[in-house]
Amino acid sequence: GKAVADTLGRMGFNEVESARIGKVIELDLDGVGAGEAEARVKEMCEKLLANTVIENYRIELVD
Repeated sequence: GKAVADTLGRMGFNEVESARIGKVIELDLDGVGAGEAEARVKEMCEKLLANTVIENYRIELVD
């Protein structure tokens, strides 16, 4: 986000104080309860879906 905000500033968009660039990953899981689903998705994020060195993630369960 900082690189984008800095570049936008250099491009004349001086009103930009900060930028947040993100992604949304939506997964459909079958055959697991809410507790197990959250644990499994956390594991997926840690192992593949999120670069935890530079990214944060949030898990939201929806029926």
